[in-house]
Amino acid sequence: MGQDAQQTRLFTQMNDAVKAFTDDLKKNGRMNDVLLFTFSEFGRRVAQNASNGTDHGTANNMFLISGGLKQKGMLNAMPDLANLNEGDLKYNVDFKDVYATILENWLSADADKILGGHYNTLGFV
Repeated sequence: MGQDAQQTRLFTQMNDAVKAFTDDLKKNGRMNDVLLFTFSEFGRRVAQNASNGTDHGTANNMFLISGGLKQKGMLNAMPDLANLNEGDLKYNVDFKDVYATILENWLSADADKILGGHYNTLGFV
């Protein structure tokens, strides 16, 4: 029940910080030089729990902000709330593919060595 107010407060706080940071990058002509990437280590379940919150889940959002992105907007389809895996959202993009993409295409690093295996790279950078 109290999730709406809590989410509004937290997202406003994050939005204000990201806006201040990106405004500064734009003002200084550095927007193409920086990639801001936010990711939480866990998603949230769809259903509310007994404490009026949500338990840890499997899928989550990633936000990438940069003037150097080749692909902007949503990179995959919205989750299907009618097609869950034991109450959890099903992810469409493996976070390790996103990491590999950033390592290889943004940082010019050896993603296979760093991640300990080979993962696909995506076209957003």
